[in-house]
Amino acid sequence: MYDVIVVGARCAGSPLAMLLARKGYRVLVLDRAAFPKDTVSTHYVQPSGLARLRRWGLLDRLTATGCPPITEAVWWFGDDLSVRGFAPPYEGVAMALAPRRTVLDALLVDAAREAGAEVRERCTVRSLLRDEAGRVEGVRYHCRGQEHTARAALVVGADGRNSLVARETGPEKYHERPPLTVVYYAYWRGLPPRRRHLNEVYLMGDKQIGVIPTHDDVCLIQVARPHSFFSTYRTDIEGHYHKAIAEAAPALARELADGAERVGRFRGTADLGNFYRKPYGPGWALVGDAGYHKDPLTGQGISDAWRDAELLADAVDRVWSGTEEWESALAGYERTRNAASELIYEFTCEAAGFDLDPMTRQLVRVVAAHQEDADRFFGMIAGSVPGEEFFAPDNLLAMLGRLPADALAELNGTKGIR
Repeated sequence: MYDVIVVGARCAGSPLAMLLARKGYRVLVLDRAAFPKDTVSTHYVQPSGLARLRRWGLLDRLTATGCPPITEAVWWFGDDLSVRGFAPPYEGVAMALAPRRTVLDALLVDAAREAGAEVRERCTVRSLLRDEAGRVEGVRYHCRGQEHTARAALVVGADGRNSLVARETGPEKYHERPPLTVVYYAYWRGLPPRRRHLNEVYLMGDKQIGVIPTHDDVCLIQVARPHSFFSTYRTDIEGHYHKAIAEAAPALARELADGAERVGRFRGTADLGNFYRKPYGPGWALVGDAGYHKDPLTGQGISDAWRDAELLADAVDRVWSGTEEWESALAGYERTRNAASELIYEFTCEAAGFDLDPMTRQLVRVVAAHQEDADRFFGMIAGSVPGEEFFAPDNLLAMLGRLPADALAELNGTKGIR
């Protein structure tokens, strides 16, 4: 009998297990992978996420792996319009990192084990166990050729957007948006040294391109197209990938043609729905992408998973220490998660939708022209500038007020940012 069974040992599951084990709880973690093992991911970690990693005592361990610090960002909204800068520090952290998931996930699994959690790899959870009242009380799983059961007071789904725990418990979905993009990416070696600390994003018509430095002097380059392009994209992934770069980022295309080497195969997905799920019920909870998922354009997934792991661990500890009732504590977990994510969720969905409205485009022009505004824009994405502060009407009006009169006239009749 365990206190908690965590289904999934990657970016949400291992930190949750680590935090609960550090509080003295008996935790079992089950994952079908054997680590280190890669997974589809653009693996960008915001400064807010790294600040949590430092609080947990793991940031120095990650930086020691040689992942280059990202200290500059450029977002292109057209050939003649770019926003350059970087987020203000978050709790003293003034960089982002994009570690390969083979490195990051193994580090997190090791940290969970060191904290006292029992982590079983190559184990596939088949179904949930329930008591006579229907409350979840454990799992059935397959491991090394045998079927097993394990029971716990709480089962947590940290098993991604297609979570088995969510599928079997059927929680409500809300604020749902359909998939907006299809993304394929590859790793490239031999790009100019200036890219070693630079995150570059191109939002050009119906093409989104991201360039992210990672381990071993390699850059991840992703190319996203509208979700409706999926069937066409998959007929010739490499051809459509390079065609999009040539049309939307010709300078990058020249860099690739000038001796860059692709490392490994193309990877990607069109399974990029945008949604929230109610993250708890009798005997179960959800964390990470299992409970809340959005398009990867703004690079929030890992940092959000770590935030929510902290929130859930604290909520569960309050329940079991007798300071708060289950319903109150877990409802608070849901409210706090939603309040912390709702504005960046809306911004991400709009930016990933290939259709910025006129006011947003003009706002981008203001941000591009004023360095303090540009850094605060990146801070809003990174978590070091609260979204409610950046999108506050007074702040938006102040920024728009810096537009020249002719640009303001163009906005006549607009109703504001969606």
